[in-house]
Amino acid sequence: MNKTIYMDYAATTYTKKEVLEEMLPYFIENYGNPSSIYSLSRTTKRAIDVSRDRVAKALNAEPSEIFFTGSGSEADNWAIKGVAFANKKKGNHIITTQIEHHAVLHACEYLEKHGFEVTYLPVNEEGFINIDDLAAAIKDTTILVSIMFANNEIGTIQPIKEIGKLCREKKVLFHTDAVQAVGNVPIDVKDMNIDLLSLAGHKFYGPKGVGALYIRKGVRIDNLIHGGGQERARRAGTENVASIVGLGKAIELAVSNMEEKNAKLIALRDKLIEGLLKVPYTRLNGPRGDKRLPGNVNVCFQYIEGESVLLLLDDAGICASSGSACTSGALDPSHVLLAIGLPHEIAHGSLRLSLGEGNTEEDVDYVLDVVPKIVQRLRDMSPLWEDVVKKGGCKNV
Repeated sequence: MNKTIYMDYAATTYTKKEVLEEMLPYFIENYGNPSSIYSLSRTTKRAIDVSRDRVAKALNAEPSEIFFTGSGSEADNWAIKGVAFANKKKGNHIITTQIEHHAVLHACEYLEKHGFEVTYLPVNEEGFINIDDLAAAIKDTTILVSIMFANNEIGTIQPIKEIGKLCREKKVLFHTDAVQAVGNVPIDVKDMNIDLLSLAGHKFYGPKGVGALYIRKGVRIDNLIHGGGQERARRAGTENVASIVGLGKAIELAVSNMEEKNAKLIALRDKLIEGLLKVPYTRLNGPRGDKRLPGNVNVCFQYIEGESVLLLLDDAGICASSGSACTSGALDPSHVLLAIGLPHEIAHGSLRLSLGEGNTEEDVDYVLDVVPKIVQRLRDMSPLWEDVVKKGGCKNV
């Protein structure tokens, strides 16, 4: 097979042709600064308003509650730091989990250096928090709970509605990093009692370098970026009009065909999982079924290094990852895999394959042909595997 098989959609997606076509006029023709008052600028201002409406509709929010950012990471930082500093007179305690994206974890670590207390909730072997643990962690000084909607590495979808209900009852603000979830699972911020939600355009076939933060009306939050009066004086900086237009179009497309898209992805995902688990000493990370992101597959192969697998997969024309793209250069094993209880030596052998709209059953068949051969090749070079073979017996972990 000569073509490249892309299975890293959790890292980023391509920009759809329809999205790009809607963006193009805002580079050359409709280039006016939205803050100016002449007609050229009013055109770009209207385009931003249309995108704001599209994002709001996708989340069942109000347009006035949507604020555009430069990325999902910026939205996470704004939500966490903004709420913390705006509400520090009420309390200094924040609750999150051990498996959050580093945009959340590092923001919380930053706040710990500035007098805030952070509780990092554990998760079970499938990556789920325990609601009772969350309830027990909330105290009088708790001002924010930040728990991701769906995990970027192992695909675990948290019980967001239940978390939101508890937070609302306890009068604690609830933020969710929904970067992996938006466009992949249905989201209703009102029904789920979500106060703040982060998203990024490039995860659902929009452009890179643009995201958004949903801030429920009435939530107290400080600005992260100061300067001009853009985004209703909440986020300074001349708007990235073309990318905002692209994000709006992309989210509209993503929610319009979600059910049909997910049915295809789930079938491919489950076939891929079942095929990979036929490789001896292989473990599935994360849950099965509807509590897992439709396109997420994450496994660990014992007695080999995940990085070696990735290099050989690349030689075979397959794009994959061993975890989060944001930590792809790290030598340490995934913090997510360690948090679900895997020892270092098993966590080092992880492979994440994330499927998207460009994948076919033929792609899955090719991967299932290539991966077992790569794993066996690497194991044949491992003295640890030689000991296993000598002892006899092959099983899954």
